[in-house]
Amino acid sequence: MTTLTEENYLKAIYHLTKDKDTVLVNELSRMLGVKMPSVNSMMKKFMEKDWVHFQSYKPIVVTPEGKKRAALVVRKHRLTEMFLVEKMGFAWDEVHEIAEEIEHINSEAFFEKIDHLLNFPKADPHGSPIPDKEGRVPHFNYIRLTELNNGEKGIFSALSEAPVELLNHLDTIALSLGALVEVLHVEPFDGSTTLKYAARTHILSKVVCERLLVERIS
Repeated sequence: MTTLTEENYLKAIYHLTKDKDTVLVNELSRMLGVKMPSVNSMMKKFMEKDWVHFQSYKPIVVTPEGKKRAALVVRKHRLTEMFLVEKMGFAWDEVHEIAEEIEHINSEAFFEKIDHLLNFPKADPHGSPIPDKEGRVPHFNYIRLTELNNGEKGIFSALSEAPVELLNHLDTIALSLGALVEVLHVEPFDGSTTLKYAARTHILSKVVCERLLVERIS
């Protein structure tokens, strides 16, 4: 059984090693807001569990078992968020903090039941992939909105980051997941994009566009 603190470390490792197998002590320190000696101490415990290979002053190497354990923590969080939205009527900007609490329930059966009730979703309310019960992460062929050229279209499918401020902004302009979007114009000076969707147009900043992930329509 993993502790709450261990699960928080595992979740941080997941987010820091999406496309690689190593993470730095100072990266974990910054993300978790803890001192580096505390990270070193936890990594020694993780090494005993065969979740990482760790030597002082060298990058932490995450083992396949460590990757799986990290993905399973994220699975619990994202399933919880989806349940809160789909079954309890919460908005997508209300669920993160609640899921932070529920994700630490140590009951595989509890989360398998949620998975079943939701009909085994592949993504959470923000479009992020939900790992399966074996820790396998679905792959989605999404690109950043900034990669679309003038006249190209895509389906708004996910967010690379989902801070509450961004979610609120998207609600304000009525842009939601699943929307068909078309790039009408990209301003050369600052990268702002005029976007058409749902019979309306809106100018989005480059900062926002970089966080919107779309499935390109060829």
